[in-house]
Amino acid sequence: MKAISLLFLLFVPCGILFLTGCKEAPEKDETTEQLPNIIYILADDLGYGDIHAFNPNGKITTPNIDALATNGIKFIDAHTSSAVCTPTRYGILTGRYNWRSAIKSGVLTGKSKALIPKQRTTVASLLKRKGYHTAFIGKWHLGWDWAFKDSTDFGGEGWNYGDFENMDFEKPIKNGPNDLGFDFSYGHSGSLDMAPYIYIENGRPTAAVDRVTEDTGKYTWWRKGPTASDFIHEEVTPNFFKKAISYIEEKATQAHPFFLYLALPSPHTPILPKKEWQGKSNTNPYGDFVVMIDAYVGEVVEVLAQKGLTENTIVIFTSDNGCSPEADFEVLKEKGHHPNANFRGHKADIYEGGHRVPFIVKWPKQIASNTVSEKTICTTDLMATLADVAKIDLRENEGEDSYSLLPIFKDPNTTDFKREATVHHSINGSFAIRKDQWKMIFCAGSGGWSHPKPDADGIGELPIFQLYDLAIDPGEQANLYGKHPEVEHQLRQLMLQYIEDGRSTPGTKQENDPEKYGSKNWKQLAMLKEKLHKT
Repeated sequence: MKAISLLFLLFVPCGILFLTGCKEAPEKDETTEQLPNIIYILADDLGYGDIHAFNPNGKITTPNIDALATNGIKFIDAHTSSAVCTPTRYGILTGRYNWRSAIKSGVLTGKSKALIPKQRTTVASLLKRKGYHTAFIGKWHLGWDWAFKDSTDFGGEGWNYGDFENMDFEKPIKNGPNDLGFDFSYGHSGSLDMAPYIYIENGRPTAAVDRVTEDTGKYTWWRKGPTASDFIHEEVTPNFFKKAISYIEEKATQAHPFFLYLALPSPHTPILPKKEWQGKSNTNPYGDFVVMIDAYVGEVVEVLAQKGLTENTIVIFTSDNGCSPEADFEVLKEKGHHPNANFRGHKADIYEGGHRVPFIVKWPKQIASNTVSEKTICTTDLMATLADVAKIDLRENEGEDSYSLLPIFKDPNTTDFKREATVHHSINGSFAIRKDQWKMIFCAGSGGWSHPKPDADGIGELPIFQLYDLAIDPGEQANLYGKHPEVEHQLRQLMLQYIEDGRSTPGTKQENDPEKYGSKNWKQLAMLKEKLHKT
């Protein structure tokens, strides 16, 4: 009798989780069926000003995404943890600033090794404790371990065609999404312009590599690389939306709640609006691509309504950083459209245009329509928010930089939201910290791709730090560094504390991860600490 009971406990609470190697059964909770479904839609390189609800003067129409805001809450001071792809995605899934991980600057490629270790809690593995079925669909860009013909030869990093010669695309990958809490996974490894171009479903390639592809068009370019027979660049974004809709339809018939992380590869390059969307935005192909994404978001919302899931499903829509210059700012400007609205800079930069993004949450059961929040939030806040929603206590080494947004969902003017300050990070590893209206940047220029670039002529003559009062200067035009010594001292000390404590939330000190991809960027963090101590 005891053996039968044990077998029942193994299979029933864990279900499909047992088959994929779950390490702990869900906590017993009589209210599991009342927990909300969660859909997190992450656009790629979509600017704050590309969504009409955030930029009424914008020329791109986004009625479906606007409707999410109309029926939910719009955060007008939301930020990604980094101004580029990989690090922001790390922060979303772990609730931890990326610079605490092995990647201190830049991004991974489609060939890169797994960044997140198996023992690190992710949002997916966290939610499984309460019986959620978890799915990843889309662009991963957090590394996984490909198979190699010669296991002793990794070769190049994945930027060039020759880097793929030793890779074995017939074997399963290791240390992918399924090893980090996702019951179902379907996607590709890097950005859509990064080879190899192969769909991986639950750790296995869905088709054999049968050709090499490359595109050199102004908007449509992607790097030369091995391509699977079922991988068509123009169809990737529509394919991910179709997969997501099928997943929702399937899970609508089941009792347990689900978490879907839909990580789009668009409107990042290659910019590939399908024929029926070309010319629809009256701007350029980038605008058309945004309009296409909006239409597909509408389809996701519609299937929720059809299945009776609208009321108790949390739908979150945001972007992984600001818009990229690949969108062709000059052409868009001629059309009267500014992808990053009135904010300075763009993707890769420490300035607002690099990391301030549209952020919308719709949850009819809890969030009132037409709600607007001015609270400063970060994409790392997902873990603490969902832990709060699901009534899960975070451990000391979980979500070290994550704060629950649930109090804001209930009251946008709440004083219960606990985020003290927010750290920003640029592509070259430069830092900034934001507290209240004050933003202090710990470098002389953009830390990214806009002027003044890190290696620009004359940058050594600029003040070593920058200080902006965003309440009166959201465009970051007047550097006040040196004029508010008390504020500067407070922000320097807070930045030091966040680095040295291994966390920005209350709790015991944690260790930042050592550098995995070379020593340069870890030294940069050490140099910042030294500079902060001296100043």
